Amino acid sequence: MKKTNTFPKYVSFILLLIFTTTITLTAKAQNKKTLAYTLSMPQPENHTFHVELKGNGWSQDTLSLKMPKWMPGYYQIMDYAKSLENISAKDQQGKKLNIVQSNENTWKLTGAKNKNFTVSYDIKTKRQFVANSYLDSEHAYVICANTFLYVDGFLNTPVSVKVLTNQSKHVIATGLDKVAGKSNEFTAPDFDILYDCPLLIGELESLPSFKVKGINHQFIAYKMGTFNRDLFNENLEKIVGSAVKIMGDIPYNEYTFIGIGPGRGGIEHLNNTTVSFDGTGLTTTASMGQVMNFLAHEYFHHYNVKRIRPFELGPFDYDKGSRSNLLWISEGLTVYYEYLVVKRAGLMDEKTLFNNLEHNINAVENNNGRFYQSLSQASYNTWKDGPFGTQGEEVGKTISYYDKGPLVGLLLDFAIRNASQNTKSLDDVMRLLYWQYYKKLNRGFTDAEFQTACEQAAGASLANVFEYINTTKELDYRKYLAFAGLGIKEEIELNGKRKLSIGRLEKSTPLQEQILKSWLGE
Repeated sequence: MKKTNTFPKYVSFILLLIFTTTITLTAKAQNKKTLAYTLSMPQPENHTFHVELKGNGWSQDTLSLKMPKWMPGYYQIMDYAKSLENISAKDQQGKKLNIVQSNENTWKLTGAKNKNFTVSYDIKTKRQFVANSYLDSEHAYVICANTFLYVDGFLNTPVSVKVLTNQSKHVIATGLDKVAGKSNEFTAPDFDILYDCPLLIGELESLPSFKVKGINHQFIAYKMGTFNRDLFNENLEKIVGSAVKIMGDIPYNEYTFIGIGPGRGGIEHLNNTTVSFDGTGLTTTASMGQVMNFLAHEYFHHYNVKRIRPFELGPFDYDKGSRSNLLWISEGLTVYYEYLVVKRAGLMDEKTLFNNLEHNINAVENNNGRFYQSLSQASYNTWKDGPFGTQGEEVGKTISYYDKGPLVGLLLDFAIRNASQNTKSLDDVMRLLYWQYYKKLNRGFTDAEFQTACEQAAGASLANVFEYINTTKELDYRKYLAFAGLGIKEEIELNGKRKLSIGRLEKSTPLQEQILKSWLGE
């Protein structure tokens, strides 16, 4: 057999493979889509941000740039595009590119194919509110959904944000990931994360960070005010610990409470919350308790709605909104758990817990809207009615899921505890939803799946309780409160309004006492 030299052919094949692979990887690198935002505030006294969006690697000639109409966590159409002004575009040589508005929140950019392009525009701010961007000469609050355009069809594109501030003393608080070694540059893996992370910029103050289960937590704020900061921080640590104990897991690497200054409202996010805050008034036990309720509510939301979420709340529809019948769970049950979290943290006594629930009961029972609108309808119609019900022509025909939601949560909790001989509770339902749908399936739950989870915990049908969700059937407080050895009294005030109050029954069975004690966290 004749011996042949195959080595040169083998080498040639390897070299060809390396060359082809290099060309392919280079082409892919060149076609990698990038979007980088620079946010500046050259004239803050005019309340106007300037934004530059640089993009490259796009194979499309025409891109539709859109501004969200709302932000997750605030279920109202905000029409953020109305704040956008002076938009223009150019390529890397400075040549003007055509960009025209095609509808109320969309701009068509042409000539972008295989080019580095820059889109510039201004965001005019007018209203100081937790769901709006705002800028003045002292600080900036950036709602990313109110500030940064996205490319239609490409919400999964990674993005970067660079913030240029006018003052060296300014600090930036945000849940976005920082670029290593940069205090003013951030990244997000997609637009859902970008829009979930507001930025607060100014001369901010921080309280000492604390750890829960080894994870860092911090409160940072603009115009924090004068109050007992040590006590506040100790209480906040107890709140976080109490909530974590219910769920048994911390799903973030760090968490930041961001106080945006005096005002109204708070909005939850995956690893942070932005809250209106002024500590100057925290001079009494009652005022401290109220703000702890508020912070417990926003903190518990990182579980309930950001992770334990209705099926419709993700992927988000930034154009039309994401309607759901289940916001009473996301918001109403979070009100219920804010009470329990604070009580179990040792920061609320039994009387105050009852008073909180009585506030909800009396709001519902003195609202004729309970005869017209169910909880599921209130959830779905919040985009039109608002979270507290319509105040216009339909006044008296709507309800607030912030009031009825926690009450149905209470009845549901006691029904589960009673049916299971106090071996299960609504806590078990929340844990099941968290571990099954968020951790395992990475999706939201449906109406039917929520009821199944509740009945699985109870070991019995809960059809009677679920009638309170889907119909206008009157709540039977007496029946369900009795499961925990509690009763309800009613009187009529001079103004004709009903006043209902909760108290312990004179005699209780061992099961009733056991349910009440475990519910109170004692």
